[in-house]
Amino acid sequence: MTEYTFLIPLLPLFAFIMIVFFTRWKEMFSALLSIAMILAAWVMSVVILIETLGRIDEPFQWAYKFVNLPNFVLEIGTLVDPLTAVMLVVVTTVGACVEIYSVGYMHNDPRFSRFFAYLSLFLFSMLGLVVANNFFMIFIFWELVGLTSYLLIGFWFEKKSAADACKKAFITTRVGDLGFLVGLFMIGIYFGTFNYGGVFEIAGSGVIPAGILTAAAIFVFCGAVGKSAQWPLHVWLPDAMEGPTPVSALIHAATMVAAGVYLVARSMPLFVTSAEASLVVAIIGLITSFMAASIGLVQNDIKRILAYSTVSQLGYMIMALGLYGYDTAQGHHSPGFYAGTFHLMTHAFFKGLLFLGAGSVIHAVHTNDIQEMGGLARKMKLTAPTFMIASLSIAGIFPLSGFWSKDEIVAAASHYPIFLIGTLAIAFMTAFYMWRLCFLTFFGEPRDQHRFDHAHESPKNMTYPLVFLAVLSICAGWVGLPWIHKGFATFVYHGEAYEPHANYLLMAISLIVGLSGIYLAYLMYYKKSISADAMAEKFKGLYKLLYNKYYFDEIYQKVVIDPVMAFAGLMWKFDANVIDGAVNGTGWLTIKWSDIKEWFDTWIVDGAVNGCGWVVRQGANILRFMQTGSMQFYALFIAVLVVLFGLYKFEVKFLKIGWPTVTIIFILGVTLLALLTRITQIKFKANRRTDGEE
Repeated sequence: MTEYTFLIPLLPLFAFIMIVFFTRWKEMFSALLSIAMILAAWVMSVVILIETLGRIDEPFQWAYKFVNLPNFVLEIGTLVDPLTAVMLVVVTTVGACVEIYSVGYMHNDPRFSRFFAYLSLFLFSMLGLVVANNFFMIFIFWELVGLTSYLLIGFWFEKKSAADACKKAFITTRVGDLGFLVGLFMIGIYFGTFNYGGVFEIAGSGVIPAGILTAAAIFVFCGAVGKSAQWPLHVWLPDAMEGPTPVSALIHAATMVAAGVYLVARSMPLFVTSAEASLVVAIIGLITSFMAASIGLVQNDIKRILAYSTVSQLGYMIMALGLYGYDTAQGHHSPGFYAGTFHLMTHAFFKGLLFLGAGSVIHAVHTNDIQEMGGLARKMKLTAPTFMIASLSIAGIFPLSGFWSKDEIVAAASHYPIFLIGTLAIAFMTAFYMWRLCFLTFFGEPRDQHRFDHAHESPKNMTYPLVFLAVLSICAGWVGLPWIHKGFATFVYHGEAYEPHANYLLMAISLIVGLSGIYLAYLMYYKKSISADAMAEKFKGLYKLLYNKYYFDEIYQKVVIDPVMAFAGLMWKFDANVIDGAVNGTGWLTIKWSDIKEWFDTWIVDGAVNGCGWVVRQGANILRFMQTGSMQFYALFIAVLVVLFGLYKFEVKFLKIGWPTVTIIFILGVTLLALLTRITQIKFKANRRTDGEE
């Protein structure tokens, strides 16, 4: 089955094409087709994972070289190693649950078929990114993920907030992608290939200068900073909640934001060549995780809390991967790679469950504000317990899946006091804000009786995926236990296999920290023995800072957006007044010059020609009166001409009159003769008419 891995991304692509061109008018058929394709991809992914477990040290690779130059090779192909196999199962599992859930959530939406078409295209992009065997292909699918996320976040584009959110996500991630592109150019120039194996082999050979390796790794990491919403490009992800909730679940759990972590994990052999680049990764991860967790403490939008939770957990993973690269570059052994990829897998399941559970709550009460909820556990018998299972898992409570993966991150940070303290503080805050959400949403008395009265459990096609993901949130982490096929580490670790060792002291500390966070939330929001309002008032400045998200949006507005808009306005004025002014001025001068030429042509050139014609025509009008048809007149005319000519000769010869005078006398004589002729002609016609009447 592994040799047919290329079919996995093609299955959702087939669904997209069929829906767009053939089945979009049949909504339920389109949804079932999309679900069928992702389920088929899931079955293939599970089979490939099983096959991969049987050949841990022999990754499968297929490639076709379509550019093969002496110093540069470009190819398309697939790579199936343990990391690929795990990610395929994660993406298809969460994708299938989200699509089944969407049938109920998006019911009666006027663009129902389009939604499933976009989901299919999104899954095609992410699966293509996972199976790619080179940086060139991963960048192509990387950009497709960005495009499809833009379409899904802005799916309800008639809402201004959704339209703004999708633009914000698209533009912000492009900033990171620009750095990624620079990194790819450096890889292409210095390595001569984009193939993972070729790049990593050359990077480890020592032939590339250390500065180039560090710069290339950091620029590649820029792509992960954008896609995985790491500081300082984290601002787009909370606003991405404006899309439908199934989109939020898919983006946050297994696809777009996971792509950045996957990129760092996939590029880890490049990062381990530079301790400096790896340390940058670890520091950015710690800052992001702590910042996002602290913001989540005071938010009231249920989806926004989960969004900051995602940012924080992604920072956790990035930090662990960075610590692994830093340790390895210095010759030390670290569980960081194992911890980061392990948490990526478990997080996908409980975070998908959290978002789908939040969607079920919103579907029931039609609000995102947890301050307007309360007591919903009595109405939502499946949503409430499954949501709380996911909350326990993300809080790292034994024996749920989040406990095992989070503890490995704590172990990875245990040799560095700052990272260890930060990791434990983040774990405490995570447990607190997640159970603050649970207590305010599902327990206590309703704070909005009208919404509570109309609340109801979601339909089965929405709750069944919750139950399935709840099971995975409980037991998915058990694959990290050493007695299960030697542990998760054996099929995700690069290089020498890492055998997880139980550090019971760290496990106990981590568990106590998580339980302490839950207990504090219990005291404040369930027992109310500690006043949340009093705490907010006591630490008003800090509360305001966290509630306003450290004012990052406002800072970017003043420092980045306003100057850019002002510069754009200045350039518009320059274009309108200078560029367009020059163009329009040239056009005005051209028109005026053409007007002058038209006047000259009309009155001078055409005037001269028409004047000659007028003179000829007027002369002809005079001379035509001489044509009377009367022989007597013609004889008289000839006689008169002879007399005039004789007089002319006589006057010229004897009277010594000049030629001009004689000519004028001759013309006047001819004119007089013509007038006499006309008078005679008119009189003749009048007499003939009179004779006819008689």
